[in-house]
Amino acid sequence: METRSVSPVFVGRADELRVLNDALARAVEPAAGEPQALLLGGEAGVGKTRLIEEFEAAALAAGALVVVGGCVEIGADGLPFAPFSAALRALREQLPAEFAAAAAGQEEELARLLPELCEGARRPQSTGGRAGEEAMGRLFELTARLLERMAADRTVVMVLEDLHWADASTRHLLSYLFRTLRSGRLVVLASYRADDIHRRHPLRPLLAELDRLRTVRRVELARFSRDEVAHQMAGILAAEPAPKLVDDVFERSDGNAFFVEELAVASHGGNCAALTDSLRDLLLVRVEDLPDDAQKVARIVAEGGSTVEYDLLAAVADLSEDDLIDALRAAVGANILLASPGGDGYRFRHSLVREAVGDDLLPGERSRINRRFATVLEADPALVPADQRAARLASYWYHAHDAAKALPAVLNASVVARSRHAYAEQLRLLERAMELWDAAPDDVRALLRPVDYTEVYPPCGCDPASTPLRYLDLMAEAAVAGRLCGERERALKITKRALRHLEDEQDALRSAWFWVQRSRLVQSLARGDGWKELATAQDLVRGHAPSEVHAEVFTMVAGWQMLHQPGPESLVAAEQAVEYARMVGASEIELNARLTLGGLVVDTGDIDAGLAEMYAVRDRVTADEVVTVLCRCYINLPSVLEGIGRHRESLDLLDEGIKLAQRYGLRESEAWMWANRSESLYSLGRWDDAVDSASRAVLSAKPRGGAGVRLAYFALARGDMAEAARHHAEAWRHFGTHDSIPQNTLPLARIALGIAAGEGRILDARAEFRRTVGDGLPPGTQRYGWPLVLAAATAEAEARGLAIAAPGRDESLHLIRTTAKSLATRVPVWQAYERWVRAELLRAEGHATSDDWLEVLTAISPLERPYDLARVRHRLAEALLSPGAPGGTDRDRAAELLRQAAAVGEHLSARPLVEAVTQLAQRARLPLTGSMSSAPADPAEELGLTTRERAVLRLVAAGRSNRQIAEELFISPKTASVHVSNILAKLGVAGRGEAAALAHRLGLFTADEESLVAG
Repeated sequence: METRSVSPVFVGRADELRVLNDALARAVEPAAGEPQALLLGGEAGVGKTRLIEEFEAAALAAGALVVVGGCVEIGADGLPFAPFSAALRALREQLPAEFAAAAAGQEEELARLLPELCEGARRPQSTGGRAGEEAMGRLFELTARLLERMAADRTVVMVLEDLHWADASTRHLLSYLFRTLRSGRLVVLASYRADDIHRRHPLRPLLAELDRLRTVRRVELARFSRDEVAHQMAGILAAEPAPKLVDDVFERSDGNAFFVEELAVASHGGNCAALTDSLRDLLLVRVEDLPDDAQKVARIVAEGGSTVEYDLLAAVADLSEDDLIDALRAAVGANILLASPGGDGYRFRHSLVREAVGDDLLPGERSRINRRFATVLEADPALVPADQRAARLASYWYHAHDAAKALPAVLNASVVARSRHAYAEQLRLLERAMELWDAAPDDVRALLRPVDYTEVYPPCGCDPASTPLRYLDLMAEAAVAGRLCGERERALKITKRALRHLEDEQDALRSAWFWVQRSRLVQSLARGDGWKELATAQDLVRGHAPSEVHAEVFTMVAGWQMLHQPGPESLVAAEQAVEYARMVGASEIELNARLTLGGLVVDTGDIDAGLAEMYAVRDRVTADEVVTVLCRCYINLPSVLEGIGRHRESLDLLDEGIKLAQRYGLRESEAWMWANRSESLYSLGRWDDAVDSASRAVLSAKPRGGAGVRLAYFALARGDMAEAARHHAEAWRHFGTHDSIPQNTLPLARIALGIAAGEGRILDARAEFRRTVGDGLPPGTQRYGWPLVLAAATAEAEARGLAIAAPGRDESLHLIRTTAKSLATRVPVWQAYERWVRAELLRAEGHATSDDWLEVLTAISPLERPYDLARVRHRLAEALLSPGAPGGTDRDRAAELLRQAAAVGEHLSARPLVEAVTQLAQRARLPLTGSMSSAPADPAEELGLTTRERAVLRLVAAGRSNRQIAEELFISPKTASVHVSNILAKLGVAGRGEAAALAHRLGLFTADEESLVAG
C-alpha cells in the first residue's frame, strides 16, 4: 500500500515565496528588467525543495521556461559543472533551434559543459598549462553570454540545487555569473543545505563573497511553528490530528518539515511514543519495513550517487527484471525512492535517508557495491552520461579500495577534468592519484605514460610516449592545476615538495621547470618578486642541451627584466628565448618571446624594427588563433605605441583587441585593454570616453591598479585632489609593495607628486621625486620617466616666490636636470617632453622667454595631445605678456593663445587650467570669449578678500608667523590670527602653505608684491 507522506497542501513560506516571485517580476519588467540572483539556504529537511517546486509552478504559469540542475555527489566527490551541464541540457532540449543559434561558433568550447554539442564533430581539446587560465575565463564568459542570449526574448528560470555538494569549478562559475550577468530575463536560484556549511566548508567563502554583492538576495528557511506543523500533518493524514499528537510530533521534529512527515507516517493512528529517539533509526524505520530485494536496491542506490540510471542499477543489482521492478515499486510506494526528473533512473526522495542507508552499510559491503558498480561501468561505459563516466568510474574504484584499478581511473578522470577546464577537480584527482601511487603495484605503474596523463610534462630528454610516468610528473601537473584554479598555496607546497624530491637527483631541467613554477606562484602570492627563483632556474639550465625548459626559462627571465630592470641583459635573454624555442619547436613560447623581444627593441631605439616584430607576431597569432599570445599582443603592442606617441594607432588596435577578447570570453585581458584604451583617449583629449574606459577596466581585479592610475590623472587635471588621492590609494593597494615595477611605481610617484604640489606641499613633492629617482631611472623607462620629471619641474616653477620653497631649490632643480639628461629622446613625444622640462626649469629660475615656450609649442603641436598643447599655449601667452618679453608684449597673439587654451580647458573640465588662463587674462585685461569664468577683473575681489586680508595673505605667502604679521601691519596677534582663519576659509584650503600656493597660482599678487614675497 502506498503511504502518503508529502502534504498536498503547501504550508507556510508565504514571505519566502513572495521574495522569489518578486525576483521573477523584476527580471521581466519591460523597461528595467535585469537578471536576478537568489540563494536559498536551510537545514536538511526544512522544505527547500518544496518551496522551489511551488516557485517553479508559479514561474511556469507565468510563461517562464524552467530548467533544473543539481550538484551530483559521488561519495565525497562532486562532478565538475554538473548542475550547469544538466540545466543547459534541459535548455537545449526545450529550445533546440534557439540554443543552436545562441551557441553558434562556440560549440567546441561550450562542449566542455555540454559534451553532446560536439557529437559528430571535433571534441574539445585540452589547452596547455600556459593557456589554462585564459581558457577557463573564456568558457565562463561564453556561458554567461549564452544565458543572456537565451533569456533575451523569453523568461528563463535556472534552478541549481544542492550547492553544498558543488565542485570548485561549479562554485567559480556561479560566482562569475552572479557578478557578470547584465542583461536578459533570467532568474538564477541556487539552494544549499545550511547545516552542512561548517567553518571549513568550501562553500562558506563563496557565500560570504556573494553576500557582499548588491545584486544577490539570500533567503534562509526557518523551521515550522507548531501551527504550521499541525497544518502539514492535516494534509498528510487527510484529517485534523489530535492536539496531543501535534505536540508530540512538534517536540520530536523541532519543526523540521521532513521529520514531521516521517513522524506523522509512523504515528499509525495517533501514537508516536513507540518511536525510538535515534534520528538514524527514525530515518531507517521505513527502509527496514521494505521487502529484502527492495532494501538491497535501496542500499545500491545509496552508494551509486545522487541518481542511479535504471540500466546501471539493473546490471549491479543482478536481479531478474520482474524482481527489480517489484523492488523499485515497493521503494517508490513507500516514498523512499523517486524516479529521476528525466525518467531514466532513481534517487532517494530525501538525501537524509540516503545518507542514513549509506552509513548503515558494513565496510566490506560498501567496497563490494562500489566494485560491482565499477566493474559494470567499465564493461559498458554507455550506462552513464558521457560527461560523468570518468569521474564516476574513478570514484567507484577508489571506494572499492582497489589501488591497481583506481590509479589509472583517477588519472583518466583528471585528464577529463582538465579538458573541461575544471582545474580544481583536476587538482583533487591528482592529489588522490599521488595518495594511491605507492599502493598501486609496480607493474601497473610501469604501464602508465606521461603522454597519456600529463600536459605540462617537464621535458627532460626522454620520450613521454615510452617513458613510464613518474610521481614527479603528477606533482608537475598538480602544481599547474593548483595555480590555474586559484589554489596557489597548495600549488606552492607541491613545488616545494617536488624540489626536495629532486635534491638527490641529477635532473637539472626538471628542477629548473619547478623553479619557474615557484617564481610564478611567489609573485602571485605577493611573497616576493620571483627573481631569486628565476635566477636559480637560469643557473640550472646553463650548459645543458637546448630544450623547451631553456626556452621557457629565458622567456620568463626576459619578461621579468623587461618589467623590472629593462636594459641590455633583458634583450639578450629575449633573443636566447627565441633561439631556443625555435630549436626545440616550442612555437607558443617562441611567439611570447618574440613579442617581448619586439618591445625591448623599441626601447633600444630601433622603433621600426621592434614594431615590425610585434606586428608580425600579432598577424601570426591572429591567423593561428593562439589565444594567450593574442591577448598579450593586443595589450603590449598598443601600450608600446602609446608610449611612443602613436595614440590613434594604439586606440585602433585596442578597439580591435577588445572585440577579440569579448569573442573569446577573456575578461581579464579585456579589462587590461580598457585600461590602456583610457590612457590613449586621455592623450587624445577624449576624456569622458576615457573615464568610461577606465571604469570598465575595474571589472577584473588585476587591472584595477591601472584603472586607478588613469582615474587619478583625470582628477589631478580637473583639480580634485581628494579624488586623486583616493584613486592613488586604490592603485597602490592593487599594485602592492612586494614587487616594484617601474611601469607601476613611476606613475604612482607622479600622482603623489602632483597631489602634493596641488595642495601647496612643495617640500613633500620634492621628497617624493627624490625618493623615486634617487638611484636613477632604469633604462627603457622614459615613457614613465618623462611625465614624472615634467611634474617635478612644473611644481618647482609653480612654487617660485614661495619662501618655504627657497631652501633646497637649487639642489632640487639640479636633480631634475640630471634625471632628464638620463632619459632617451628618440621619438617626437619624448623630444617634446625634453623641451617642456627645460622651459619649466627656466620658468622656475625666472629666465623662461617666449622663444623657449615657442620651441615647446612647435614640438607639441603635431602630437595630437590637446590638453598638453593647451597648457603650453597658456605658458607661451604668459611669456608674451611678461614685461620683460623680447620685443615687448604681444597682446593680440597672447589673447588668441589664451582663448584656444580656455576652449580646451572648458571642453575637458580642466578647472586648474581654466582658472590659470582666466586669471592671466584678467591681469592683462584681455577678453576670453566663451570662457568658463565671468569673474571680476580682480581675482582677490572674486574670492571676497578684503584689502587687509590681501595684505595678510601676502605675508602668509612670505612665511611670516601671526606675531610677525601683527608687527608689520600694526595689529594685534589675535587679530592677525582671525584674518588668517578667514583667508583659509575663503580660499577653501586647509593650511598656510596651500593658501600661499593657491595665491600664486591665481595671480593674486602684483609683480612688486611677488618680489616682496620672494625677498
